[in-house]
Amino acid sequence: MSENSEPKHRSVWTHMMTVPFRQAFVDVAGVRTRYVQAGPADAPAVLMLHGTAGSWEGFCANLASHAEHFNCFAIDMVGCGFSDRPDYDYEIPVYVEHARNFMRAMGIARASVMGASLGAWVAARFALTHPDATDKIVLLSAAGLFANASNMTRIRNVRSKSVEDPSWGNIKSIFDHLLYKEESRVPDIIAVRQAVYRQPGMSQTMNHILCLQDPDIRPRNLISESQWRSIMAPALVIGSLADKDEYLETAKLVSQYMPNAKYVEMHDVGHWPQFEDPDTFNPISLAFLKA
Repeated sequence: MSENSEPKHRSVWTHMMTVPFRQAFVDVAGVRTRYVQAGPADAPAVLMLHGTAGSWEGFCANLASHAEHFNCFAIDMVGCGFSDRPDYDYEIPVYVEHARNFMRAMGIARASVMGASLGAWVAARFALTHPDATDKIVLLSAAGLFANASNMTRIRNVRSKSVEDPSWGNIKSIFDHLLYKEESRVPDIIAVRQAVYRQPGMSQTMNHILCLQDPDIRPRNLISESQWRSIMAPALVIGSLADKDEYLETAKLVSQYMPNAKYVEMHDVGHWPQFEDPDTFNPISLAFLKA
């Protein structure tokens, strides 16, 4: 068998196997929070925030390259992954303060914040709420500008179905939307999400997570055009050309609104460009963060 014909196996571990890292839990204002850390302790900090009902593994393909230059922290946000799931709705200010309190717990005064989808929404609001704690922001599948009824219904239906019956097929259906190419939907990414959704009480937690898909709740969490224009932090906005719904439009618009934004498009990637094509994304992100 030639080298080119050998099967190519991709997993979380193939991205992490050469990375010096530690996974741990820390008390964040009463919320036991799961995180992974990689990179020199004295390097500038980068905080990585996943999307709706996700976990830190969404950034597994970015830690090796970024940890060469930055002190990287990818976290399971409050209510998500294997972090604690307190019994209240998780609106955007809740996620923002959880991220800020995580930084305090880890002794981080300032950080660049990288977010995907919901994480991008949180990163932008973080830059508005805590400008003195924000170096730069990286927005992947930017969100938080619109309330799109059809997309909100789709997210609620798919996530609710998957948590009520966390079968392999139902969990994979989430990634059929998030990842453009079938080969990107690797089994252990699906397995991690399945383990998360199988936790006791996860149905109630999912209701708290999905509050942002409620037409009565989402509008008060949105970031207005004038607020986007007031974000002074340097911003890198990735436009995923194969992403659906309002995310590509949001990326284009907010990159025009923010005065210090750079917009870069990526081809053949869906909702997780940082995972689907890390060979393209990582150099773009590093050039921006190091500039």
